[in-house]
Amino acid sequence: RPFPGDGGRGRLCRPPPRAPRAPATPRLWLGCGSGACPDCDAATAWGQFAQSGGWLGRPRGSTIPRDIDKQYVGFATLPNQVHRKSVKKGFDFTLMVAGESGLGKSTLVHSLFLTDLYKDRKLLSAEERISQTVEILKHTVDIEEKGVKLKLTIVDTPGFGDAVNNTECWKPITDYVDQQFEQYFRDESGLNRKNIQDNRVHCCLYFISPFGHGLRPVDVGFMKALHEKVNIVPLIAKADCLVPSEIRKLKERIREEIDKFGIHVYQFPECDSDEDEDFKQQDRELKESAPFAVIGSNTVVEAKGQRVRGRLYPWGIVEVENQAHCDFVKLRNMLIRTHMHDLKDVTCDVHYENYRAHCIQQMTSKLTQDSRMESPIPILPLPTPDAETEKLIRMKDEELRRMQEMLQRMKQQMQDQ
Repeated sequence: RPFPGDGGRGRLCRPPPRAPRAPATPRLWLGCGSGACPDCDAATAWGQFAQSGGWLGRPRGSTIPRDIDKQYVGFATLPNQVHRKSVKKGFDFTLMVAGESGLGKSTLVHSLFLTDLYKDRKLLSAEERISQTVEILKHTVDIEEKGVKLKLTIVDTPGFGDAVNNTECWKPITDYVDQQFEQYFRDESGLNRKNIQDNRVHCCLYFISPFGHGLRPVDVGFMKALHEKVNIVPLIAKADCLVPSEIRKLKERIREEIDKFGIHVYQFPECDSDEDEDFKQQDRELKESAPFAVIGSNTVVEAKGQRVRGRLYPWGIVEVENQAHCDFVKLRNMLIRTHMHDLKDVTCDVHYENYRAHCIQQMTSKLTQDSRMESPIPILPLPTPDAETEKLIRMKDEELRRMQEMLQRMKQQMQDQ
């Protein structure tokens, strides 16, 4: 191009060199930002990989960064896989409620799960309850909360403890528990093991009357008959009938009698050392509160400008979910929020395994006895010969006699010669 002062002569020149472009900042995978999950670890590895030169620093043919390969394998997602599978499959839980009539069993179940399972229930009179025998009634309902499905089965025992003579009135209940164990054992030993329906009783809420001075003989007999078959959680029913001092004394008396008669109720598992302090404090409060003093209510009342579930009395309002009034919240937390899975594990690993080992031992001993028994060999009677057989036998005998006579004559001739 022409330049000033060159006399109109133009000349070609090389364009000025461009300034080098600054390297682009690599986009980093930030993870969730907490720094405590596998995604954050992988994000850190990707960031270090990009800052160290990216793929330019890798040999040709490499596909996976070395840092990521070392720090993040992928098995940390196993809990998420189990969680997705469990939520998709759903959960089941079988709860048994036992105790004499009038202690609020149905009301407490309704308050625990906010579900009315006794819509078509028929209330019996006092005379009908005396003549009534112990029955086993099952109520099943499907509950869903935040995408989690629960198949809840409530096993009710109407007629328990209502008769004049309550000797072994718990026998139908123990038979029912054994029947569920037997059915599960058969299904487990069968061919279709994938679709086994678990109807075993995972927990039994036993209601103790607040009007006595401890455990009655029927209470002791029931718990001793079932404490090796099911997880028993004793409850003090209708705790609003007692003042706080009376509740404390009754709890101490029940604990002493449980230890005295050797009854094994459900024991809360020990906390791990790595648990937080809030969970440890909650576990200590649960252990100190047993047996739980509970109150149930199906009505909502207004107290201090708020609508709460409770009971209205002339002297005040008893709130079901107020921990200063009863142990309903502690029971709900234990039964549903913290120890439901442990109740199922104890049922499967302890109570059912004891039943299964007993069944296998009986089957083995029976097979051993059968193999040791010596069965005598039966002596078959000789068949009676018919006419043709007898004729054939006579002909053979006659032929044999002639041959013997012929041999005798030949022997005599040889001696004469």
